[in-house]
Amino acid sequence: DAIEVDVDCVADGKRAVIGGVMQHIEEAGVHSGDSSSVLPPHSLSPELVLSIEEQTRMLALELGVVGLMNVQFAVKGGEVYILEVNPRASRTVPFVSKATGRPLAKIAAKVMAGKTLDELGVLDMEVPRHVAVKQSVFPFTKFPGVDTILGPEMRSTGEVMGVADTFARAFHKSMIAAGLDVPIPDRNAGGAPSARRRVFISVKDEDKPVACIIARRLRAAGYEILATKGTAQAISRARIPVETINKVREGGLHVVDAIRSGTIAMVVNTTIGAREVKDSYSLRRQTLLMNIPYFTTIPAALAVCDAIESARGDAGVRVRSLQEWGAPS
Repeated sequence: DAIEVDVDCVADGKRAVIGGVMQHIEEAGVHSGDSSSVLPPHSLSPELVLSIEEQTRMLALELGVVGLMNVQFAVKGGEVYILEVNPRASRTVPFVSKATGRPLAKIAAKVMAGKTLDELGVLDMEVPRHVAVKQSVFPFTKFPGVDTILGPEMRSTGEVMGVADTFARAFHKSMIAAGLDVPIPDRNAGGAPSARRRVFISVKDEDKPVACIIARRLRAAGYEILATKGTAQAISRARIPVETINKVREGGLHVVDAIRSGTIAMVVNTTIGAREVKDSYSLRRQTLLMNIPYFTTIPAALAVCDAIESARGDAGVRVRSLQEWGAPS
C-alpha cells in the first residue's frame, strides 16, 4: 500500500532543476511503465513533495550527473524511501515535457554538450496550474492467453495523456484516450439509461472496506452493483443494495455469463494467491474481449469514481492545445 513517485530532473554537475514530480495511481509494485501517473501529485502534501524534490537534487549533485536523471521513490506512512536512481533519460520525459511546456531532452542535450543551466537560463518551475494524467495502453487483445493483472513486469506498449483543470477531469480524459470510456448513466444520448449500468466488484478481504466506499459512490452515480458472495456480504452490511452472483467455479449463472450479456459497465477485481488468480482468469479474459474497463487495484478504482462523478457534472469535454495550457497566467 505504498505510493510510488517518479521524478525527472536535469543537472549540470553544479545545479539540478526538477522537471516534474509524478504520483503513480497504482500502488508501488506495479511497473512504472504500466502505472497511471499524475503531475503534479494529487494526494501528497506540499511538504512531502518539497522533501522529494530536495532529495532528488542532492542525489543528482552527489552522483555528478550531467544531463537527465530519473528517481523512483515510495511513500509509506509519511516516510520516503528510494527505490532506484537512473542517471539517464526515462520514458516519462516526453510526458513531463508536454505537461509542463519545458523541453527537457533539448535542455539536457545542451547541458551534456557543455552548457550550464545558468547559461541556458533554466530556473526552477512553478507547479503547473493544470493537471496531467499519463494512462498506459496495453496490447492484451492481440495476444490470446495473456493475463491482465499488473505487476513488476512491464506490459504496456504505449501511453496517452489527459489534461484538465482538475485531477478527476484529467483522469477521465486519459481513460477515453486509452479506450476505457465507462458509460455514464446520466450522460447518454437522448438522456436514455445505458444498457451497461451494472458494475461488478470482487475483491480480496483486506480491500473489502474500501470496496464498500467504491460501491456507495457508484450507486450514487446511478450504477447497480453486482458482486461475488464474500464481497456482496461486506457491501450489504454497509447497507448498500447489491446483487450476488456466482464465481465461475461455483457453477450456475456466473459472472462471466453476466459479462457476456453486455450489461456490465465496469469490473473492479483485486485478487491474491495462486488459486484465486487462476480461478479469476476467465473473468479477466472475457472482460478484455468485451472491451469493458477493468481495474485490478483499489487506487485505480477510486480514481475512476472521481472521474465518473466529475463527468456527470460536466456539460462535455473541453479541448485546449498544449500551448494554451502552458501559457502564463
